Amino acid sequence: MPIIEAKKLTKVFGKGEVAVRAVDELDLSIEEGEFTAIVGPSGSGKTTLLNMIGGLDGPTSGEVLIDGTSIYTLSDRERTRFRLDKIGFVFQAYNLIPVMSAYENTEFTMLLQGRPEGERRKRATELLERVGLGERLDARPNQLSGGQQQRVAVSRALAPRPAFILADEPTANLDSVSTGNLLDIMAEMNRDEGITFVFATHDQRVIDRARRVVTLEDGRVLHDEVR
Repeated sequence: MPIIEAKKLTKVFGKGEVAVRAVDELDLSIEEGEFTAIVGPSGSGKTTLLNMIGGLDGPTSGEVLIDGTSIYTLSDRERTRFRLDKIGFVFQAYNLIPVMSAYENTEFTMLLQGRPEGERRKRATELLERVGLGERLDARPNQLSGGQQQRVAVSRALAPRPAFILADEPTANLDSVSTGNLLDIMAEMNRDEGITFVFATHDQRVIDRARRVVTLEDGRVLHDEVR
């Protein structure tokens, strides 16, 4: 069974003559362990699709299934908890909490889940060491470079052991060295731990690393290439 299924997924913004079909009856399945890039020009529906898959923005019509669960049949509270347990997010703007250290940001989702302190400490420390920040556990976001902040964001996304990671333009604010380092870390975790990554991206460096490239145009799948 696919880990992610979008069935006839449609998102319409606005009404009447000004209505825009950002995603238009789109079908997509993602299997466990994929390293997939969703690409296309601005306005093609990439971010809207990711937001619906991630349970952040309900569809106008259609269905999203995560591990077989139709997430928009859940109540808001149930969906929030489901998202907390099942889905990791990495955003273009990092979205770290400024007053928290790298360690505290990484630990935060596990804290919300109610995980024991010992488990949180072990997992957060191991992940930050894995991404090369073992010496910066106490650093706050404003003491870290953009590339380092994004590595904290990846650690935070991975900490609760989600079913998959959604990454929306994660390299957009990074230089080429930081991008390469980040992609190396993600590819290694995908390869070694089987973690599923789904990117929405314009970045050719991300596209070149992907093993599947789904191209959107006008909210529909134009091409779907497995490499």
